[in-house]
Amino acid sequence: MNHSIYSADRSTHLKVVAVALVAGIAVAGFGISARSGSDEGLTQTARVIKAGKPVVITSANASLVR
Repeated sequence: MNHSIYSADRSTHLKVVAVALVAGIAVAGFGISARSGSDEGLTQTARVIKAGKPVVITSANASLVR
């Protein structure tokens, strides 16, 4: 038994490709079902905020005159 992927025969390479393909499809299917199944009104919407007057926010109670 040879443990090198370089000297493996054609059927071994096809088995590896088939297992990788099935695993990829399974992961993609799980991701799609988890994303679309958990939509319980938690959709995000973009809001436009218009700029107003400049505001300074500080944690000190001292007034600042510029």
